[in-house]
This record gives sequence, structure tokens and C-alpha cells, in this order.
Amino acid sequence: MLFLAQERVRSFLSYIITSRRTKKSAMAEARISPYLPPNIDPTKAPVAFGKRALPKLNEELRAPELVTRQRALMALSDLLHDPENVYQAVQLGFMETLKNLLYDQDCTVRQKTTEIFYIMAGHNIGRDGILGSDIIVAMSPLLEDPVDICRRNTHQSYEMLSELPVGAVALVDAGLVSQLVRKLESELDEIQEVILDTLHFCLQADATQALSAGAVMILKKKLSHPIVSIRRKAACALMEICVPLEGKESVCKAEVIPLLVQLLDDSDAEVRANVAGALMYITITTQGKYAALHSGAIPKLLALVKDSHSKVRLNCLKALTTLSETPEGRKILLQDVSLIQGCMEDHSEAVRRAASIAVRVIQWKP
Repeated sequence: MLFLAQERVRSFLSYIITSRRTKKSAMAEARISPYLPPNIDPTKAPVAFGKRALPKLNEELRAPELVTRQRALMALSDLLHDPENVYQAVQLGFMETLKNLLYDQDCTVRQKTTEIFYIMAGHNIGRDGILGSDIIVAMSPLLEDPVDICRRNTHQSYEMLSELPVGAVALVDAGLVSQLVRKLESELDEIQEVILDTLHFCLQADATQALSAGAVMILKKKLSHPIVSIRRKAACALMEICVPLEGKESVCKAEVIPLLVQLLDDSDAEVRANVAGALMYITITTQGKYAALHSGAIPKLLALVKDSHSKVRLNCLKALTTLSETPEGRKILLQDVSLIQGCMEDHSEAVRRAASIAVRVIQWKP
């Protein structure tokens, strides 16, 4: 029995010694990974804690080392999705720092800088900071940047600013509308859509610059574009340009009305609505009325008073109302007045009101 006990003790001690040697061997062979932990992005600068985060990034944006500036911009673009950080950045003077980076020779720095301005333009405090720092003019040279994404970010920033009336006025005052109109002829399709959105708001503020830059002829070409969204937005911009008298006269002179009448058959409802809206404004003038009549506008407009989209029905009824002010137009519409009277039971109050006015004008007798 004693012998068995001694054997068990020796086996246990041997096991302990072998285990310790194995562990020491494993520790001696451990390797440190060359990769950073998965929650650390090497392309971004480390962000300081608390209130020190943005001031530290502002210092790094002024660093002479290119990599430092790039990493700081990467980190900053993430932080500025928070409105509180946008407010702090404006207060800390980031606008002047970022304005200088717009002219950096490195395309990545320019790309991230324009992206940051686009992000900031999505916040009210950011828009105020941009408008108060003369950033609009400073960004204008990037409209000619050789890098597509830099131009796109710039145009998206302008579009976001133009959604505010004060932003649209600022773009007009900076003289950028003419440049935007000319870029429609050379830019990529996806950027053209952004430009047309910007022009839509700028034309509401003032159409003079666009008319002087030949916007009517350029928009006329875009009305035949194969991409539906570009046709839609071109028709919308043309509708805005037809509000002032000079725009109506320019559209008539450029013989755009026959094309507008053809587009009343477009498969897209927004295109039809915008085209009918443009005809509504153009036919306020006598010249526009007869140009539309000679292009066969009345039959096509009558065919759309039962359109499934209320905006199309509304604009068509208003265009028919102005056309019925001519003796020739009234004579044609008297034969189909019952069709317009049917719209007086429409579920849309605006359509019912427009139909009532149209019937009254058509049936008017001197």
C-alpha cells in the first residue's frame, strides 16, 4: 500500500512539472500581432477626449505633414454629423482652416474638405457658418477641379445652401448662376442633376443671370435627355425661368413651345406636370398663347385633365384657362367644356377651383 501511495505522489509531481514547462514554452513562443485592434482605423487621427477633441483636430489640420492633415480630415468628417460638434467647430474657427485646405495640392485633402462642407451644409448652424465666412466664393474654383468627386461635393454643397432663400440669394450675388448654367453642357449626368436642383432654387431668387448665360437653349436640349430625372428637373427649371416676362419672351424666341407640347405625352408624371406648368406661365402673354395654339397644345392639355396625378390636372387646367382667353382657343374649348366641368367634382380642392375658373372663362360672353 505504501508503495502505491508513493507512486501516486511521484505521478502527480511529474504532471505539475510537465504542465509548468509547457506553459513557459508557450509564453516564450508568443507573437505580437502587427495589426492594430479592429476598433482602430489607421486612416483617421486619434480623437482626443471630451472638449479637447475638436481643438486638437484644428491644430492637426494646419500641420505641414500631408498624412496628418488627411487623417484629421477623416476623423473630422465623422464628428460633424453631430450638430453639437458643428456648432463647436464654427465657434472654434474651423471655417478659415477648411477654407485654406480647399486649395491644397492633394486631391484627397480637397475631396474630404468639400465633403465636410457638404455635411455642415446639412445643419442650420453649419449653413449659417458657411454663409458668414465667404465659403461660397472660396469653393467656386473647385467647379473646375479635375477630380470628379471634388466637383460633385462642391455642387452638392451649393445645392444644400440654395434650399434656403438666403443661400440662393448668396449664390446669385456671388455671380455663380452663369457658371452653373455653362457647366450643364460639360458635366457628368449625375452632377447635372445636382446643378439643375440648384438652379431651380436660384431661379426663384433671380432669373436674370441665367437668361444672360443662355439658359433657355441649354435647358431646351436637356428636355430631350434620355434620363428621366434630368428631363424632369430641366422642365422644372424652365418653368421657373418662365415666371418673369423676359423668360417668357426668350422661350418663345427659342421655339421651345413645340417641344413642350410634345413632352405632354411623356411617361413620367413629374415631366408632364412641369411642362404643363411652363405652358401655364408662357401662355400668359399673347405671343405665348398663339405659339401654343399653333403647336396643338389644347388637344393634348384636354387629354390630361383626367390624369391620375393632381399636379398634372391642375397645371393643365390653368394652361387651358389662359388659352381660352383667345377667341380661337375659346371656340375650340366650348366644344369640350363638359370635360372640364367634370373636373369640378375632383377630390382635390385646388383642381376643383381651377376647373371652376376655367369653365367661367371659357363660357364668358362679352
